[in-house]
Amino acid sequence: MNVNSGEILAMASCPDYNPSDFVGGISQSAWNGYTNNEAKPLVDKAVQNSYSPGSTFKMITAIAGLESGAINLNTRINDTGIYTKYRDYQPRCWVYNDYHVGHGYLNVSGAIEKSCNYFFYETADRMGIDNLVRFAKYFGLGGKTGVELQGETSGVLASKENRAKLHNNAPWSAGHTLQAAIGQGDNEFSPVQMAKYISMLANGGKKIKPTIVKTIRNADGSEASREEINKFVKLKLGIEDEETEDIAINNSYLNAILQGMKSVTSDTSGTAYVRFKDFNISVGGKTGSAEAPGNKVHAWFVGFAPFENPEIAIVVMVENGGHGNYTAEVVRDIMAEYFGMNTQNVEEDMSAQAYVQSFN
Repeated sequence: MNVNSGEILAMASCPDYNPSDFVGGISQSAWNGYTNNEAKPLVDKAVQNSYSPGSTFKMITAIAGLESGAINLNTRINDTGIYTKYRDYQPRCWVYNDYHVGHGYLNVSGAIEKSCNYFFYETADRMGIDNLVRFAKYFGLGGKTGVELQGETSGVLASKENRAKLHNNAPWSAGHTLQAAIGQGDNEFSPVQMAKYISMLANGGKKIKPTIVKTIRNADGSEASREEINKFVKLKLGIEDEETEDIAINNSYLNAILQGMKSVTSDTSGTAYVRFKDFNISVGGKTGSAEAPGNKVHAWFVGFAPFENPEIAIVVMVENGGHGNYTAEVVRDIMAEYFGMNTQNVEEDMSAQAYVQSFN
């Protein structure tokens, strides 16, 4: 996605299907093959499916914490491994689960670099769920983006209201706030929503609208206005504008968060350093390993580049893919292609062959 315009430059959902199977009517065997496939190749997962974002959500918690005053740029929180504030729910930082230690004292940039659950538990507990929801909505999470495709999901934003709707008026607890802070609980977003969110981080917090339509030319050669296009799309897809408040994000807060994302890829302790250590372009990124049904783990990587003057945001999500570090390799390869790092030995065949097409 172009971080400044919201233009979707490339989007893919795998596994896909062969469109020619549907020409003239699809055979029963081919249809059964698609519909019985557990991987659901007929579903555009980038737009129509939503998934827990895991740690890729933590930048929202950081912004909300800073803007609400729950933390500041000098705040250092001591990760002791187990969050013991509440007797009935004591979640652990991932580093404790793996190594039986905590991260120690971290500021907000360091917490993003090391993906410290404990830091974001404490930040969210200080500010409360309502502040977290407010900023998540501003960045487009939990609502349709309005992209010009049918069947877009709204996803789900973890909140008191949505918990009551989804869980038979179940009450909200402090534990639910802690889960939401690290992108778990009821949180589920589509990859295109996530791409919008990361683009807004990269462009300084400016609102954008994801789009696959660059221009439309009328029969007389004139170009349809963006207002005309948006009006038609809303009517065709039954989309209503979702009003979100305008929030001016403090640049110093945003810069601290972006520096944390840069450290993810450039510092030796960053969770994606091994994938980008020899990369020629500076990248801001974040891994995510999100709990999924059946004790599975969805793998996310979200990133933008170049860090100094961002052009593109990329989101890759692999269902049941394990650690987000694995998807970082995919993002690296896409960035290398986009920035022309693979063009040294390209040779173009300039020969031409006669071609005739007849129409009946």
